Amino acid sequence: MMLWINLAGAALIALIVWWFWIYKSASVAIQDGAIEILVKDGVYQPSKIRLPANQKAMLTFTRVDSSPCSESLQIPDLDINASLTLNKKVTVSIPPTEPGQHAFHCQMKMYVGELIFE
Repeated sequence: MMLWINLAGAALIALIVWWFWIYKSASVAIQDGAIEILVKDGVYQPSKIRLPANQKAMLTFTRVDSSPCSESLQIPDLDINASLTLNKKVTVSIPPTEPGQHAFHCQMKMYVGELIFE
């Protein structure tokens, strides 16, 4: 019996590590200068967003996850901080940015995403 409990615990730990640190979702390219991002079930959907470099873009976040951590959005490299209201759309303006990659996340870095400027 104890063996099964230990195996179940190890499997749960492996799932948590995979979900938060290993799993990488497919990237989505922005179209028409705007994209909608859903904040749900502990993740940003989509979490990797391809943007044209040196062009302004609009990201609209809809937070349906009631976790307090999901309330905050930070894009440190671009000096952007936003508060995401539950069940409401919040639009964040992204300034023209040089090619490169910039992380976005909640204040505890549990929700993570990446902006890829090309």
